[in-house]
Order: sequence, then C-alpha cells, then structure tokens
Amino acid sequence: MQLQQLISVLDELLQPNLVKDYCHNGLQIEGKPKITKIVTGVTASLALINKAIELNADAILVHHGYFWKGESPEIIGMKKQRVAALLKHDISLLAYHLPIDVHPIYGNNKQLGDLLGLQDIQAVSSIEPKGIVMSGKLSQAMEHHSLLSVFKDKLGRDPISVGNKSNIKQLAWCTGGGQGFIDAVANQTEVTIDAFVSGEISEQTTHSAIEQNIDYFAIGHHASERYGVKAVGEYLASQYALDVTFVDIHNPA
Repeated sequence: MQLQQLISVLDELLQPNLVKDYCHNGLQIEGKPKITKIVTGVTASLALINKAIELNADAILVHHGYFWKGESPEIIGMKKQRVAALLKHDISLLAYHLPIDVHPIYGNNKQLGDLLGLQDIQAVSSIEPKGIVMSGKLSQAMEHHSLLSVFKDKLGRDPISVGNKSNIKQLAWCTGGGQGFIDAVANQTEVTIDAFVSGEISEQTTHSAIEQNIDYFAIGHHASERYGVKAVGEYLASQYALDVTFVDIHNPA
C-alpha cells in the first residue's frame, strides 16, 4: 500500500475532520512511500520507535503522537532523538488522538466496554464530542470491591477508587485522562449512572464522586487506552495486505 493511500484509509475510517483536537491527526512524520509493515502502539516513545526499527516497520500508528497545542515547537532533546530515529530509518509516523477515542467500533471507549463485557454500549450523546463518554450495563449488578477485582483482572493494574456502592449496574466511562467528565456525567439526564470510569484521578475527582453519589474508578491512562489503536491496526490487517503488529510498551500509568 502507498503511504498516501494509508492516510486516506485512516482518514475515512476515523474522520478526524469531525473532531476538534489538541494536536494534528494524521501523518506527522513522512517516511518511505510504500507501506508493508506497520507497528501500532499507544505512544510514539523512543522505545516504540526502536521496536519498530527492530521489526523493520515502514510506519508507526499511535494514539499519542507529537506536536500538541501549547508545547514548545523546538525539535530538541527527547523530541530530536525520536524524530531523528524516524527520519534515519525512513519510518512514517501517523497519530490519531480523539478520533481513536470516540470511534463507535474501534475507539478506545468502545473497545474498553467490549473488553469488560458490558451490554447496551452507547455514546452519551449530550457530551461532546460524541463518543468521548460512553455508557453500558454490567451483565449483573456488582458491589464496588468486586468491580475493582474485574478491572484488575482485565487490565492487569490495581485501580484507584472512590465510593463503596453495593449495587453497581450502569457505568459511564472515558478512557485516558477523562476524569474531568465526571461532572458532565452527573449532570446529564440520558441515563442514571452508578459509577464513572476513567484512566486517571485528580484531587477534585474524589470530591465530585462523593458529593454527586457516583462511585469512581481510575483504571490507568495507558492501561485503558491500549485497545483502540490495536483494534484499528487489526482492521487494517484484515482489510488490506498489511503486516500489522501491536507493541505494548510497559507503562504503569
């Protein structure tokens, strides 16, 4: 596949033009024009780049790329090392941030819901962009500490939690650093939420959860966002003659 065709396929699938984001979505670093081997991963760290080099990848597809709004434009230090390695080995870097969060099939939120075996998964449509928060039901009601065990088993990480409900059935969630959406979840009227799940917890999250009677689970930023880019890569491999490998670089966050 030609690089420009890969960009077109991903843009058509993920529709970055429909989402206002904090970074450029799409091609960030241009490499060789022909793509056969792709490595996917959560973040375009040097460790992921080195693994892609080891695997002779032509392109890397990630959720967290470069060139975020507000960051220094200088290509120095850590950023220089990363970009230099990509350019030296002629590897393209493609990154899709919010488009990989919100996609109704391959997005981080939908994939997390599927991993947890939730039912009736749907976007909370009153919270924008659509799909940034999703809701779904457990197959049977669970008490707080039992649900903690489910998260630990599925994600391989000890969550941080607030609350102690004995009858949790309806969840809402936003993967990654989505803890700030807890207030929007509490104020929406589409569905009654027993617990909210995200990747991180802030100091104020605790108070929001307690005062609005919503149990809260911080299951890990990286841990909750491994599944969207992996699913997009699996889609590419199934639909096109591409060799795609997901590489999970360990991150305790």
